[in-house]
Amino acid sequence: MRNIRILSFVSFFTDMGTYMVYPLIPLFLASVGTTPLGIGVIEGITESLASLLKFLTGYLADRMQNRKKLAIYGYGLSAVGRILLIFSNSWLGVFLWRFSDRFGKGIRTAPRDVLIVESGGKGKHGRSFGIQQMMDMLGSALGVLIAYAMIYGASFNYPSVFQYSMVPVVIGVFLLFFIKEPKDKTILKKKHIDLSWRKLDKNGQRLLIIILLFTLANSSNQFLILRASTLGVSTAHVLLLYLMFYLVGSFCSFPVGVLSDRWGRKKLLISGYFLYGIVYLGFALISSVQWTWLLFGLYGVYTGITKGIEKALVADVAPGHLKGTALGLYSMVTGIGLLPASLLTGFIWNRFGAASSFYLNSGVAIVTALLLTLLLKKESIMSVDTVQHINNKKD
Repeated sequence: MRNIRILSFVSFFTDMGTYMVYPLIPLFLASVGTTPLGIGVIEGITESLASLLKFLTGYLADRMQNRKKLAIYGYGLSAVGRILLIFSNSWLGVFLWRFSDRFGKGIRTAPRDVLIVESGGKGKHGRSFGIQQMMDMLGSALGVLIAYAMIYGASFNYPSVFQYSMVPVVIGVFLLFFIKEPKDKTILKKKHIDLSWRKLDKNGQRLLIIILLFTLANSSNQFLILRASTLGVSTAHVLLLYLMFYLVGSFCSFPVGVLSDRWGRKKLLISGYFLYGIVYLGFALISSVQWTWLLFGLYGVYTGITKGIEKALVADVAPGHLKGTALGLYSMVTGIGLLPASLLTGFIWNRFGAASSFYLNSGVAIVTALLLTLLLKKESIMSVDTVQHINNKKD
């Protein structure tokens, strides 16, 4: 558990720095004349291009003795890229920062997730990812709170917030050097890269297809911030909304992870997808500022339910020697889906209005939840190792 605690604090500090600035980005972009479609382009392209790395680094994490090194490179690149944001005064500077930040995340995500799986032990994937997700969102909440305090300072300006956000990011990179590589792990011996889809069993393939479909409804959170702003929520109150969202998500993540280890993950994931659909339906219907508080709180519940459980399910159904590849494929699928999701949301918003874009995302999410209910077999909540153990007993 030592590694999991350290990695959780790495996520805590990194997301603190990220979310000192992230909620301000759509407001900053709007202030320099960027349209909702432009925001969608920036978010979609940066996330999707970086996601291609996640599959490759997931495979490398299965082969390399030193997963820690990949994680350090990824977190370090994101820290260095923050300098681009400090000096940005247009959408181009934000795009370059987001690209370097997401590029770093593409390098680090799968190796970090494999370290979490290997350090947590069998049958505890939900608990392990729940701890990491809890600290991740708690750091995000504190970052938003710091940004809120700075906005109310005597001399608020975007560059000053961007500059101070470097401090926790650097602390996160420093903590990585205290990670110890797990001794008990499976390393691929193949010298060629075999990233075949067929390496995953049918349950794993089905799960990733369903997650991809859901991702097509899961556009950037920047649109939620923009929606709140267009309803009349002030910049400071937008940050408070985001603060509540992350606090709620943090409080939900760990207990939900523990419950998923004991009771199974499928029903929890289905309920999370349905809740997402309801939240986005709410954002389409509301016309009053007061409702945004409830919807951001429910969105935090959705995030706390689903984010760790999705990864735990992927780790469950992946073969032991392909955990990194499967987790990298999961991260790539969710990243690639964000591009069409964000572009489509931005286009519909520009063409037909904000409500129409949220109606569409809500409908896709609810359909995905229904498909998950119908298609994901009970066996998919069992790990490959468990299934093999049961089959061996039968023999």
